[in-house]
Amino acid sequence: MNVRYNIAIALLGTASAALVGAPALAQAYKPPRNEYGYPDLGGIWTNATITPLVRPEQYGERRAHTADEVKTLEGGIAEYNEKANRPSNPNDTVQDLERKGCELRGFANNANCAYNQFWADSGTHLVEINGEKRTSIIIDPPNGRLPAMLPAATARNAERRRPFNEAGPAGGPEARPLGERCLMSFGSSAGPPMLPLMYNNNYQIVQNKDFVMIMVEMVHDVRVIRIGGKHPPKHVRKWMGDSIGRYEGDSLIVETTNFHEQQNFQGASEDRKVTERFTRISPNTILYRFTVEDPTTFARPFSGEVTMNTGPGNIYEYACHEGNYAMPGVLAGAREEERAATEAAAKKK
Repeated sequence: MNVRYNIAIALLGTASAALVGAPALAQAYKPPRNEYGYPDLGGIWTNATITPLVRPEQYGERRAHTADEVKTLEGGIAEYNEKANRPSNPNDTVQDLERKGCELRGFANNANCAYNQFWADSGTHLVEINGEKRTSIIIDPPNGRLPAMLPAATARNAERRRPFNEAGPAGGPEARPLGERCLMSFGSSAGPPMLPLMYNNNYQIVQNKDFVMIMVEMVHDVRVIRIGGKHPPKHVRKWMGDSIGRYEGDSLIVETTNFHEQQNFQGASEDRKVTERFTRISPNTILYRFTVEDPTTFARPFSGEVTMNTGPGNIYEYACHEGNYAMPGVLAGAREEERAATEAAAKKK
């Protein structure tokens, strides 16, 4: 998402930086109620967008794009996708790809690389809320950026990474990200907070009287939110944390604590608290808002919002382990490099 957004940003040049006028308030919408009397959030939704989490510095505290910027950004993405969807050249060597400027790690960033855009689906439009086309998902602090990280948190994160840095990126499976190990979704797709990324930005919400289930297409994660109750003791840590929900008017409010220490989010600690608000603002849109509080990591809380729009179809199984050929290849390659280095060192003696 960020790569393509930056490509479009580069097209803006000296586009007008005038402030967008204050948006008109959205018309009041009363969401339907389910059989339990709760606002009905059920269905399949997508939060795919080209709006980045963190606001590019050039926009300062301006949270809405001008009309000219919207045209350039969304039009640039459409042009990029058209080019990137072209078939790759099966005869290209690694050297050919490097000469064409391809990124060999991750997904490609132009049409001549190993993957074309068929494999990615990070959206084609900016987040739009109350008529504003947003410059970032984060809206507080006003500059749309993450708050300053405290020195103690910086040191803590460095110490957390130290064993993996010493072992190397392929020292063992534990050194690889959770997504590569098929333990959790990539990035913060499952959350909380639930944020868009490169692809599989689809969710299915199912409600009953006592629970809300959110099926995440990425890595097939499942969030289970209890309605009411208390969090378990602090030492009980869960993937995606422990989520307790309550309904207030037309919104579902969810408070999550007790995160697993390996489920990192922007350097935050496992003692963070994330508060989410799901509000259905139209037949086809949920407004998703979140606030992250972690006084041991950040100088202040931060908040963001993104829309979840009616999804394109069904949620399909993400068979991560069954197709995870890269992990044994990465580790086997590292062991082969170590063997060759040991043999070379022995010959020199």
